Amino acid sequence: MDRSPIIPNKLWYLKHIRLFDGISPSEMQEMEKITRMEEVKKRQPLYLPGDPSSSVYLLKRGRVKIANTAANGKEVTFDILEAGDVFGELDVLEDAPRSTSAETLDDALICVIPRKDFDQYLAMHPSVMFKLTKLIGLRLKKIQSRVEDLVFREVPARLAHLLLKLSKSDGVADGQGVRLKAKLTHQEMANLIGCSRETVSATMGQFRDEGLLQIDGRMITILNEKGLSRIQG
Repeated sequence: MDRSPIIPNKLWYLKHIRLFDGISPSEMQEMEKITRMEEVKKRQPLYLPGDPSSSVYLLKRGRVKIANTAANGKEVTFDILEAGDVFGELDVLEDAPRSTSAETLDDALICVIPRKDFDQYLAMHPSVMFKLTKLIGLRLKKIQSRVEDLVFREVPARLAHLLLKLSKSDGVADGQGVRLKAKLTHQEMANLIGCSRETVSATMGQFRDEGLLQIDGRMITILNEKGLSRIQG
């Protein structure tokens, strides 16, 4: 007899959010009560710079891009978040309007926590507040590292560094090398490493011609990690 697939419930998803690693079942149930799940289509904005910071978001499925637009109109991507990440919390904690934008890159499942409820939960659970502070610190370190890349590395080194990071966080080994699950466009890569789309396309072509990558549409397979490591320096 055929069985219907088991659909994970909200509590199951909450247990896979890194912020809640190690908390008790009762604490998890308290969190479940103050959250709501939302399905969001691909390429939809969740908030824009200047919007009120009325909620904190937990990413359960899909990817979300955190970005801003410079005065010259060029978009700068600060981070691409994966399932298990929390975002929008810093503006909430600072009681400030949104300083960045958040946009889904895939069809996503997101858990939304109203600001008032989130504040009350943190006040009652200092261990979660401690973990949140650590996560914020790690995120700021990532941004600092990206800024250092922009200042001290040339474009090929920055792109090699990005590809190697993606291989570690989102790569799958196959018979040829490491296939990247994240199908970023060349424009998205350019926004992450601070250059033009045309420069990314030309550099990716160079990496392919040197036998470092295999490119099939937006599917990228790293064939020579050592070669990319030499380029990133």
